Amino acid sequence: MGETKLTSGEAVRKAAGLSWDEWGQELDAWGALERSHGEIVKWLMAERGVGSWWAQTVTVEYERAQGLRTAGSGRNGLYTVSASKTIDASVEELFRAVTDPGQRERWLPDGLLTERTAQPHRSARFDWAHGTTRVNFGFVDKGTRAQVALAHERLPDQETADKTKQYWRDSLTRLKQLLEG
Repeated sequence: MGETKLTSGEAVRKAAGLSWDEWGQELDAWGALERSHGEIVKWLMAERGVGSWWAQTVTVEYERAQGLRTAGSGRNGLYTVSASKTIDASVEELFRAVTDPGQRERWLPDGLLTERTAQPHRSARFDWAHGTTRVNFGFVDKGTRAQVALAHERLPDQETADKTKQYWRDSLTRLKQLLEG
């Protein structure tokens, strides 16, 4: 399946029981081309006993091989980018710097975030700009340090995804400098 493999053929066979080509044949025979991403993953887990991470991996690789998605995009053709940073600050400080609009403006002055939901010190979800894309933040307490990871979803094309990824890398660097400075 596909030219660019997410993991080696040996790894997929060891973890999921079949090679990439065998999974391709298996999924074709089951009718995966007419199924959604979620349906394929559920089938792999329930009927074939594949663990959740490997079910996602096999499904994504199959979809790529069938031309249903490109690297970085979903089957809907939209892109998601991610970025993360570990910062010498408490998870509480990091969470506040992201969710408090006044603090956020200090490191993300042009950020157009509208909060949707938040779980204190764990996650925060935002609409970006006019709600056409979303930004999801996750926070991990690492003792005297904390990590923030984000995913910016529903980007329309590869060029926008590339620019957005760089934007978030630069923004998280500013956040780190603010909290550690």
